[in-house]
Amino acid sequence: MTTPAKKWRVAVGSDETIAEWDPPAAHDSGAVFVCAHGAGGHMRDRSILGLSAALCDRGIGVVRFNFVYRARGSSRPDPMPQLVRCFTAVVARVRTDISPNRLLLGGRSMGGRAASVAVSEGMACDGLLLLAYPLHPPGQPQKLRAAHLPAIKQSVLCINGTRDPFCDRTLMERTLATLGPNWRMHWLEGADHGFHVLKRSGRTDQDVLAEAADECAAWLAASC
Repeated sequence: MTTPAKKWRVAVGSDETIAEWDPPAAHDSGAVFVCAHGAGGHMRDRSILGLSAALCDRGIGVVRFNFVYRARGSSRPDPMPQLVRCFTAVVARVRTDISPNRLLLGGRSMGGRAASVAVSEGMACDGLLLLAYPLHPPGQPQKLRAAHLPAIKQSVLCINGTRDPFCDRTLMERTLATLGPNWRMHWLEGADHGFHVLKRSGRTDQDVLAEAADECAAWLAASC
């Protein structure tokens, strides 16, 4: 891989967004994860920075970026085609500036969903990492966001908490049964959509984040 700048401006059609590169802290795996934020988040929110640090400690470089609506200062997410367009522009820049040995795409919640749509539509990558995948809106299990998932042929790791209102476990298991062996599911016991756990669980949010990062590293070593 080449040595890129730490911060970039990325053209997305007539718009522009920003991205930041977090190189692996040690034992570089040669993998780079292009990580998108959730609907209410941004590339420097606590969850994204925590995830990035944990992955970098395990040899996985991370590129964080803002979707265009966040770059404009808005809190209203862009429509899915615009999210995919932004993802596509950032990935093209990553390929040019970093040229990773292995390219992983994904992100948290809406960001992971956007990555999954992009990959289902033909975007090339070596693996898809979905964190807190929003299988359905809270309280609306009939509105599944799964029609495009069978089109994904790359190796996939999906990590959700067992208390996530966006991902009923029974519905997710039923969905996974219709997908191929390229899908790997990991449940974070007691974690919610933000990967937070209750104090009475005996674990901390940091413990949960470490578990998720360890699972990512193991998946990368075995599948990508």
